[in-house]
Amino acid sequence: MSLSMFAVFWVVSVLFVITPGADWAYAISAGIRGRRVLPAVAGMLSGHLVATLIVAAGIGSVIAGAPGVLTALTVAGAGYLLWLGIGMFRQPPEPIADRIEDAGSPQKWALRGFCISGLNPKVFLLFLALLPQFTDAHATWPLPLQMTALGLLHVVTCGVVYLLVGYGSSTLLRTRTRAAQNISRISGGLMIIIALLLLAEQFY
Repeated sequence: MSLSMFAVFWVVSVLFVITPGADWAYAISAGIRGRRVLPAVAGMLSGHLVATLIVAAGIGSVIAGAPGVLTALTVAGAGYLLWLGIGMFRQPPEPIADRIEDAGSPQKWALRGFCISGLNPKVFLLFLALLPQFTDAHATWPLPLQMTALGLLHVVTCGVVYLLVGYGSSTLLRTRTRAAQNISRISGGLMIIIALLLLAEQFY
């Protein structure tokens, strides 16, 4: 597998990652609520890693070919995003300076992050459609290993961007209560819109 192929994939990966979505909204929320950026981002990256391994193992094609399974995954992911989005919109978190214990446990933030990416069928379908396009059947590396390497590159890219978003929001909004609440409402609204779009694709 050539270095140029890795470079082209990385460019495509960056274009996907820098597009704001539910992951950005969650990273921003973690930044506002205190020192919860690392566990939140770690949770989201775990979901991306699981999706990578599923596709690399060949299970992804089987799941994609089972409409019932994919529909159930989509509904579950959309329902979870809808629940989180409504909560953020109705009760936007206030910036926390010293009351770190009020921000929630790191494990809770990590689990939510995992569910946001792990239950998002768009993440799974992205890997399923994208990773095979950048593999080389004649390379010395087996195809599953090539897809795993590409997926890990994407995970690292996600990690860098999400950390910048999370810590950037923490720096900019921790002392601006009104702005932080408005951004949280926008993030919650974004989650709601994404969830409704996912559901609409399934039932209309």
